[in-house]
Order: sequence, then structure tokens, then C-alpha cells
Amino acid sequence: MRLLVPGVIMIVLGVALLVVGLLTQVSVLGSIGVALVVIGVVLWLLGAVGHAVGGRRHYW
Repeated sequence: MRLLVPGVIMIVLGVALLVVGLLTQVSVLGSIGVALVVIGVVLWLLGAVGHAVGGRRHYW
């Protein structure tokens, strides 16, 4: 399935951690959430334009 590429999983996990961090006021979770969202977006964009990431052309 194309939806389960690592970039999208990281984006969803990052948003979830960001929301939990904001609701519980735990800044570490918010920081980790932001980092995961940024890394996920970068991986998703690189994969979408066809660049090899980590030595692989695709993950599925």
C-alpha cells in the first residue's frame, strides 16, 4: 500500500506526539513530534520526486 511509506507514518506519528505533548504540556513530546513531522515530510517529498533515500529507490 502506498499510504504506508515511512514518510507518511512518521508524519502521522509526529502529529500524534505533537498533539499529546500540547494537551499534556510535556514539551519533550512536542519537540519530538515536530522533529518527526519535519523528517517525515522530507522523506515523503524525496520519495515522491523519485530520489533514492537511504540507498533505496522505494520502500515497498
